[in-house]
Amino acid sequence: MLPIDPERIDAADVGEKRATLRMDHEAAVEHVRATFTDAGFGVPVEFSPSELLNEKVDAGRDPYYVLGACNPGMADRALEMADEMGGLFPCNVVIWQEEPGVQQVYHLSIMRVARLVGIAPDSEEWADLIADTGELADEAFANLDGERQ
Repeated sequence: MLPIDPERIDAADVGEKRATLRMDHEAAVEHVRATFTDAGFGVPVEFSPSELLNEKVDAGRDPYYVLGACNPGMADRALEMADEMGGLFPCNVVIWQEEPGVQQVYHLSIMRVARLVGIAPDSEEWADLIADTGELADEAFANLDGERQ
């Protein structure tokens, strides 16, 4: 039994953001990387689960890419308050091909998730961190020039 009821959690609780980009997959990955970089994130980790799975188990998956975005200042603040936060690093931004020429971009706030599952403190300092990271993510999604959901 889960300690929280997933049906009672909505997108705002986890800082979920979505956008639709009308471009090919490779262009979308480049656009999302540049947009998040411009908003203050670095991308220290990135990989294509679809390429890996297609190669290893002949999965036949459509393009799917993960950008591991990180703002070092925010990460440092998070680790100062909760050593366990490293288990959720980096913040992932996912781009998958819904159909040729249509890409979905997805992100959720690891800071909000950490608070929900009890990894992070329930404090004003953590709430400030959630607000600050949320502003960066909001800026990035606003600049994607996609259809936000």
